[in-house]
Parts: sequence; C-alpha cells; structure tokens
Amino acid sequence: MTAPGSRRGRRGAGHDTRTQLLVAARRRFASDGFDGATVRGIAADAGVDAAMINHHFGGKEALFLAAVEAPFDPGQYVRSVRPEQIEGLAARLLGTLLPVWDSPAGAAAVGLFRSGLHRDWGVSLLRQFIQRRALAVIVEHLPGDDDERALRASLVASQITGLILTRYVLRLEPLASAPHDQVVALIAPNLQRYLTGTLP
Repeated sequence: MTAPGSRRGRRGAGHDTRTQLLVAARRRFASDGFDGATVRGIAADAGVDAAMINHHFGGKEALFLAAVEAPFDPGQYVRSVRPEQIEGLAARLLGTLLPVWDSPAGAAAVGLFRSGLHRDWGVSLLRQFIQRRALAVIVEHLPGDDDERALRASLVASQITGLILTRYVLRLEPLASAPHDQVVALIAPNLQRYLTGTLP
C-alpha cells in the first residue's frame, strides 16, 4: 500500500495543473509559435503528463484559445459569412462581427485586445490568434500569389483592429455610437478593396 503523503509533490488533474499548463502554453506559444510549440513540450514545461492537455482542454487548438483567454473563436463567425464567396465579403463580415463586438462576449474580447498589448506574451499571442483564428479562414480565398494574399490579409487586419481600437477602446465619437448599418456602409468599401481590389 502507498503510504499517506508519498505522492506529495506530483501535480494532480485539478486547478493547479490547468493553471500550470496555461502558464507553460503562453510561454511556448509566444516563443515558438503555434506550429513550433508541441503538446509534449508544453506538458514537460508544466511538469505534467501530456495527456493532461487533452483532459483539461481537449487538444492543442483549445489550449491555444484558453491561453489567449479568448471569449469566443472568431473563426466560427468568419466561416459563417461564406468567405469563399469573396464578393461582398466585407459587408457580410462587418455585419456579422459588429453585433458580436457589442455583446458581453465582445466586451471581453476588447478587454483581451487591450490587456494583451501590455503583457510580455500578449502581442505575440494576439498576432497568432488573429492570423490563425480569423485571417487564415479568409486568406485561401483571396486573389494573388502567397505574398499578395499575405499583404491583403495584413491590410484587412489593420482595418478591423483599427475599427476595434477606435470604436471600442478609444470610443472616439461619432464612430463609437454609429449604428451598425452606417459603420458597414462607411468601412466595407475600403475593406473590400483590401480583399479584392487592385493594390498599388
């Protein structure tokens, strides 16, 4: 029989294990990127068995979302607006995202956006989060070669993150209070140009 206390020092499958995995994942994702970070490496850093990642999070993708503290997965909304139908995508995208950003989940996402810029691991994870969970869903449908698609994606990101910053963080009026249909009408044409227009 095992004497009481003989397992002391080993981390169980409780709250402490989950916290240690999140700390280790943030460090690994920030330093190695999503593709470079491995489940085994993250688990080793946390001092637990790799099976604990599936137990607590269900896999690497879910661990990444938890590490970023994402209140929702933007990829599901991007996929819902049929990104393969590129014409008119900007209006559909904004029309779908604006109500989400104005919801409690959106407020949490804006808080993530704001606080992530002030954390050691935040900027790297935010960049990967935007690239993997939002832009990657769109990029494959954009015109041009790989370099042009990457440029288009970064321009799309500049427009969307600029809108989030101006409307929800700085709350610059009158954009902060403008109704959704007006925001879409004002911003979608330029966003669509980044998606499909001729770039200089």
